[in-house]
Formats: sequence, structure tokens, C-alpha cells
Amino acid sequence: MDFDELYQAIILDHCKRPRNRGTLPPPATHGSGFNPACGDEVTVFVRQTPEGDIEEVSFESQACAICTASTSLMTTQIKGKSREHALALQRRFIDFLTKDSPEEGLGNLQALGGVKKFPQRLKCATLGWHALESALSRSDREPVTSE
Repeated sequence: MDFDELYQAIILDHCKRPRNRGTLPPPATHGSGFNPACGDEVTVFVRQTPEGDIEEVSFESQACAICTASTSLMTTQIKGKSREHALALQRRFIDFLTKDSPEEGLGNLQALGGVKKFPQRLKCATLGWHALESALSRSDREPVTSE
């Protein structure tokens, strides 16, 4: 199996069997994203420990395969990590897709590298990450129960 096939398999697996799907009740915070160009919608839920580590993370979506796979992969990579680690990974991932930055530290997120060839799909691959950033920005405030 070559890298393209392996990466395609990872994307299909996370699309068909998304990890960490579902809502988290308060005191979890959440952030949402919407792509008007294609109709993708994602809400990411985050519960942090008092120390700021991501204890639980999940998502709900009505989204394409790329968006669903990217968000599912994201949740597997940040669960148990610090808020700072998650935000640094977000920056590295977006830079990887937009600036030809190195792949180091991305793990299976490298599977989404094919998006570079299709700039119109960039928003699909990053929508869940922007929703995560929104959820983490609320972590210093009271949990939000509705938008």
C-alpha cells in the first residue's frame, strides 16, 4: 500500500466511523463553524480539567467527508493534551495546508495533505479546528449552553 492509499484509507475510516461524535453537557464549552460555500456545519464540545488539559472532546456535524474526517482526527490528537498544545497543533496543521510547512508532529493529520491540491476544500479541512479554537476561547468564561 502506498502513502496515497494509506492516507485515503485513514480519511475514509474517520469519515465512515468518526471518533468522539456526540455532544458533551455543561460544564463543557462549545464552538461552532459554518461554511456557507458548501453548507458544512460543525460544533465542537470541550471539557477541560482545572489545570487546562482537554479531558473530553467531541463534535456534531452535518459536513462533507473531508470536514468530518479532519474533525474526527483532530479529536483523537488533542484529547488529554493541554489547551496550548491543541492550539499549537491547530496552527501547525493550518500552516501545513496553506504554507507548505513541515509535517512533523501531525501524525495521521498528514492524510489531509491532499487538500493542498484543492484550495476550495481548505475550509472543509479546517472548519472543525476553527470551532475548537472558538470552544477553547470560551474556557475562561462561563460555559455556553446555546448560541
